[in-house]
Amino acid sequence: LFPDAMVHSQAPVILPSLLACDLANLATEANRVCPNKEDYVHLDVMDGHFVPNLTWGAPVVKCLRPHCKAFFDVHLMVSDPAFWIKDMKDAGADQFTFHIEATDDPRGLIAKIKEAGMKCGIALKPKTPASAVEEYAGEVDLVLCMTVEPGFGGQKFMHDIMPKVSALRARFPALNIQVDGGVGPDNIDIVAQAGANWIVAGSSVFKAADPRACMLTMHRSVEKHGNGKADAELTPMP
Repeated sequence: LFPDAMVHSQAPVILPSLLACDLANLATEANRVCPNKEDYVHLDVMDGHFVPNLTWGAPVVKCLRPHCKAFFDVHLMVSDPAFWIKDMKDAGADQFTFHIEATDDPRGLIAKIKEAGMKCGIALKPKTPASAVEEYAGEVDLVLCMTVEPGFGGQKFMHDIMPKVSALRARFPALNIQVDGGVGPDNIDIVAQAGANWIVAGSSVFKAADPRACMLTMHRSVEKHGNGKADAELTPMP
């Protein structure tokens, strides 16, 4: 489906999206799928302005932090991302991803996030072209390509975003490329073939009979289709 140039050396990272969990038991759910310090969780922050929904803010992230060892990948779907940098850092966020559509000064925002001691990502809505972030790709830790319209969980995966992912991978082989929205074992292969290596998965993980096995299936797909490993080289299933 995609040229051999999509093969890359960036490590697979599977991030359960806590928006899809049982929110009445947030800490328990986070640890059910990501009990280890080496794990990653994805937290969606929505302000009701940039997107038509409200989720949680820094107080919830701060409350969860002592109860979860995993890396906190925080995706800010907010109209003024700079306003939340200090609060998110103080709450324990490890990575702060802002939307390119929400700022007139991406470079200044990147600098502020890094000065605060967090890793930095830039997110793109489905209709925003890859060209909008190309000049900043060398300055950030990750580019997130949304595969649904941001604002609500449980939407259907947009296959037509994959050329955007493959274009970024072809130009930036050492970049971490994240996809978020409707991704699961049934479509992970096309995502991995396009060149994405950070995979956000909500419903597909939390509704799975064995969430960790579901995550490992997606991890192995990125190893095979993204890193070009042979079946015998893949992380073994338990």
